[in-house]
Amino acid sequence: MDLSTSYDTGVPADVLARYDWRETRNAASILRHTNAAEFDDLLTVLRQFRLDAATDILVAGGNESKTASRLNKAFRVLGWREAIYLMQLSSELTLLPFAPAGETKPDRRVSEVASPSYRIDNVKGRVALDVEWHAKDGNLDRDIAAYRALYEAGIVDGAVMVTMTRADLRAMAIALDPETKKFGTATTTNLINTISRLTRGDGGGCPILVASICSRTV
Repeated sequence: MDLSTSYDTGVPADVLARYDWRETRNAASILRHTNAAEFDDLLTVLRQFRLDAATDILVAGGNESKTASRLNKAFRVLGWREAIYLMQLSSELTLLPFAPAGETKPDRRVSEVASPSYRIDNVKGRVALDVEWHAKDGNLDRDIAAYRALYEAGIVDGAVMVTMTRADLRAMAIALDPETKKFGTATTTNLINTISRLTRGDGGGCPILVASICSRTV
């Protein structure tokens, strides 16, 4: 899948310059026009966010790093909420009675199937948004699968992922502490790994906008 670049005109220059951007299906333009309030929230959070070298670059995080926690809190203050998505499919087959065989009532057979539930960091209006800061890259598969399912079910108009570049932040970490192992592994939720999933079409028809924290975000 070819990536689009509507963020070049849809995102204000000051915010555009401080992050690395990618998108599918003109996501920035679609979200700006269909979910203006939520798009403004995104710009507000990204405009106010600053990457701190001492705490964000060098300090290791736990289940949720301070960086991701700070971003999620900023969205929650604006009314975004963590959400769980569970899709259930119910089907019913009715066999009609055949009188010569002595049958008088229809035979109904009901089958129900539930898909795994997906936890999304933030949902508001018709937009889903996840913050993926240097977590296991399997999270990308989970997130993008959730976006696709939500979009195909008609629940969201698009999705946003806030992630990170790796090479430049790794270089910054080494400059601060030559012995650091921070950002040393490539199997994380970073921009390169996100791009590979977007270009192979994992998101289906869902417009997905990616804002990647980088050295310019300091």
